[in-house]
Amino acid sequence: MTSDTASKTVRPPRPEGGDPGDRSRPRPSATPLAALTARLDLRIVTLLGVLAALAVVGVVTRPEQFFTTDNLVLILTQSSIIGVVTVGMTFVMIGGGIDLSVGAIVALATVWATTVATQQYGLFGVAFTAVVVALVCGLINGLLVSYGRMVPFIATLAMLASARGMALQISGGTTQVVDIPALLELGYRESYVLGIPPLVLIFGAVTAIGWLVLNRTTFGRRAFAVGGNPEAARLAGIRIERTRLALYLISGLCCGIAAFMLIVLTGSGQNTNGNLYELDAIAAAIIGGTLLSGGRGTIVGSVLGVLIFTTITNIFALNNLQTDVQQIARGIIIVAAVLIQRRTARGKA
Repeated sequence: MTSDTASKTVRPPRPEGGDPGDRSRPRPSATPLAALTARLDLRIVTLLGVLAALAVVGVVTRPEQFFTTDNLVLILTQSSIIGVVTVGMTFVMIGGGIDLSVGAIVALATVWATTVATQQYGLFGVAFTAVVVALVCGLINGLLVSYGRMVPFIATLAMLASARGMALQISGGTTQVVDIPALLELGYRESYVLGIPPLVLIFGAVTAIGWLVLNRTTFGRRAFAVGGNPEAARLAGIRIERTRLALYLISGLCCGIAAFMLIVLTGSGQNTNGNLYELDAIAAAIIGGTLLSGGRGTIVGSVLGVLIFTTITNIFALNNLQTDVQQIARGIIIVAAVLIQRRTARGKA
């Protein structure tokens, strides 16, 4: 071996941590905590921190009431219905749309599914009717937005007015009481599975399926592409219209499921059901990191947003704070979340 070869073969010792530009050798392994943090979305970690802080506030202010099994089950139950609606809203917003009609669709579905004629078919008749009515509304929204080239705000606003009007016309402004024992029993404690109400189990199932569809399917990737850059998605061969139609169908399906859950919870159908659900769902999705402009969002983040809002409402109720204070607090939280999103977007640009 010559001296020149030896000089080329022997390298001087590298500083601790290795050469950043050299990828031929593995870098030192990170600590388990650092590896776990790297895999988690910072927004999700932040939302979990906010939820933990709210839990501490609840325990400090009402230690004998907040951290009890009954109250925790109440929070989950109250989160379940609006949570299902929020899952559907998250899909639509990721695709670059918006759905202002979700609350009205829930109202129409509950009223139509609790008529005397529908109740003759029992539990499954009520559930089937609620889902089909909501799906039809979602289909109309999707057709208007995708193939009618209407602005989502206008199309869903028209559906909001129409669905509310139809719900009022069908119900006559009265409460339609459900008289199906099998349906009403779903709201009783005896129907709990391992101490968990059926409504919470349905919420969990919808969340899991929504996460799988959004993150583990081709359709989910197409939804992100359509919301992030529609023209690039079109050039990539994605059927923009068909994808947007499917997103509004998903929103309608979630509204139908939520309508059935609301019937189980209240034992009735009313034209006033679902009031302001659209604002709550949009706010929860925004808190969870879903962009109003589309292209980004997570099901887990939206669900955490729902839990945060429900926990805040629960804490306010336990401390006997008035409703107007709750609404003011929600408004502040929404504004803060949007401002944080803008700062984050500018930082990544």
